[in-house]
Amino acid sequence: MTELFITIRFLDFLDVLLVAYLLYQLYMLIRGTVAFNIFMGIFIVYLVWLVVKALNMELVSTILGQLFGVGVLALIVVFQQEIRKFLLLLGSRYRANNKFSFENLFPQHFKSTTESSLRAIVDACQDMSRTKTGALIVIARSTELREFAETGEIIDAGITAELLKSIFYKNAPLHDGAVIIVGNRIRAARCILPVSAKKNLRPSLGLRHRAAMGMSEQTDAYVVTVSEETGRISVAHNGQLEENLTVDNLFKKLEENHAA
Repeated sequence: MTELFITIRFLDFLDVLLVAYLLYQLYMLIRGTVAFNIFMGIFIVYLVWLVVKALNMELVSTILGQLFGVGVLALIVVFQQEIRKFLLLLGSRYRANNKFSFENLFPQHFKSTTESSLRAIVDACQDMSRTKTGALIVIARSTELREFAETGEIIDAGITAELLKSIFYKNAPLHDGAVIIVGNRIRAARCILPVSAKKNLRPSLGLRHRAAMGMSEQTDAYVVTVSEETGRISVAHNGQLEENLTVDNLFKKLEENHAA
């Protein structure tokens, strides 16, 4: 009788470490983007495929198998922006330093927005509501919204009511567009947001509110708007828009979902 032995070489161990490292770097690359949610969706579908294969559910297994048959091409199409960004970063880092390094290629984890920062946001919205100064403020939750922040001007400054009001002042160069807040920092201003594609929105809803709706449909961020026409404060989240909020209601809603 021949005995079977499993031999583990050093190269096998190194192979596992390299795969684990690459998967970790992939996670770090897409963690701060909406692509992370897409990746998780694909991963869940893949797990479902494994389950139906194990249960010999031929019809569902065949359909899902056809989808994963073109999986590599589909991933390239879905994540083409992230792949392009990674290669650009990699090339620019190498040319600048003449050496390869993953350091600073990937963002650090950000903390939740604290109560004091939320209070500064609400205070700014209260003043802008009184003066009917239009504002569009995106408060990140589980992702850093890097792809949206990069459409504007990177600021990376602490959150104060005075700074927010100065950004949205009608004659200021950064007032047109959205401010993106990540943790306790104003990451960027004059950012471009996706506009909601919903067909049932009332015609009187302005572009600022449609952008807030679109951003809340694509991310889990809270988007605060101040109407330039009426001064009313609204919050968009999960594709829903709550309008005409009081300052107290605004702070309570943000505190429940953001405060550390």
